[in-house]
Amino acid sequence: MAAVIVAFPRLEDAKKLKKLIMRNGYDVCLACDSGAQIASAVNHLDGGIVVCGYKFTDMHYSEINNYLPEGFQMLLLASPAKLADCDAGIMCLAMPFKMQDLLDTLETMMIQYNRWRKKQKSRREGRSESDKKVITAAKELLMERNHMTENEAHRYIQKISMDSATNMAETAQMIIELKGKEWEL
Repeated sequence: MAAVIVAFPRLEDAKKLKKLIMRNGYDVCLACDSGAQIASAVNHLDGGIVVCGYKFTDMHYSEINNYLPEGFQMLLLASPAKLADCDAGIMCLAMPFKMQDLLDTLETMMIQYNRWRKKQKSRREGRSESDKKVITAAKELLMERNHMTENEAHRYIQKISMDSATNMAETAQMIIELKGKEWEL
């Protein structure tokens, strides 16, 4: 689960919100009252969510957002008038808010965070051996039956994969299954 940082200009408000969020099962690692504290904390974490107010004594929310490293998202809690000027790419929730709306928004952001983490992990690990075998088999099939070079077969699988929004191993498996059915006829 992603770390959550709660920040408001009044530390008491940040601590109250921290308690509410924690009671609902989220890990809040910090409640603070300045942009500098947020900027310092995010450098020691692998990713998460910053739930914050509009303006602090030392920074505006947009400046804080600029300091957030990859893997962090911001949830801005502010009045509807302030949210009208909100930067794109920042999740916003108008105050006063219903607790269920906050929890639903946090859940959505957690799902996005978990997808991001999974994607990062798969990039680091690369393809599994079984995925490599399936891709190689599909390329060999395309090379044999469609007289493609290995590069052409690879690019073909890549293109179909991107067009269908599936990973290359799934696309390769689909090619193998479809080609097998064609040849059975």
